[in-house]
Amino acid sequence: MRVNRILLSSALVVFALVIQVSVLARLHLPGAVPDLMLLTVLGLALVYGHVGGALVGFGAGLLADLAPPADHAAGRYALVLCVIGYLAGLVKPETGQLKSATGPMVVVVAAAVGSTLLYAGVGALVGDTAARHVGLGSLLFTAVLYDLLLAPFVVPGVMALARRAENDPLAETGSAAKATDISSGWLSGGTGLKIGSQRNGLRVKAARARMARAGRIKGVKRL
Repeated sequence: MRVNRILLSSALVVFALVIQVSVLARLHLPGAVPDLMLLTVLGLALVYGHVGGALVGFGAGLLADLAPPADHAAGRYALVLCVIGYLAGLVKPETGQLKSATGPMVVVVAAAVGSTLLYAGVGALVGDTAARHVGLGSLLFTAVLYDLLLAPFVVPGVMALARRAENDPLAETGSAAKATDISSGWLSGGTGLKIGSQRNGLRVKAARARMARAGRIKGVKRL
């Protein structure tokens, strides 16, 4: 991975871990806990691809495994996030464009379900039966609900930061500005609006109105 990728990923993962442990884990919500680490890995994987997503996921999961108050075997969450990061990176469009919010939302739902099932499955292999006592159905429902509510505030921002750090041409102005960035597509796709086309349309309409007004003024002067 590039140096800028490593620095940005490390900073985002550490920040997400601090918020996860100090804030989200202390909310005592019913069922699962909103997984800020998972959403951060998803945002980075959708920009870096499957290899970068797997590496970021493994590092983030291992850090979460070692951070107190960890109550499970080290490497368990690292395996989960490594697999999720790899699979999420496979969804990255080759052109870097995603004009609808449907795709990322599906990725978040699949990641929430997959990470919960994989974490419970690995726990069952090592003798951890905590998921049975809580109820796997309740964990799945609350994990999907919390992650979907949190995703629009996390994933687009993480993706925008990753693109800017990459100096991606899609993040620059000019001719490449005609392409819609993935993070912009998330925000605009949810409302069904195309921000760039709206701006261009308004400019064309304003220019036509000025030309028509000028034509009417000239006609009055001639009379």
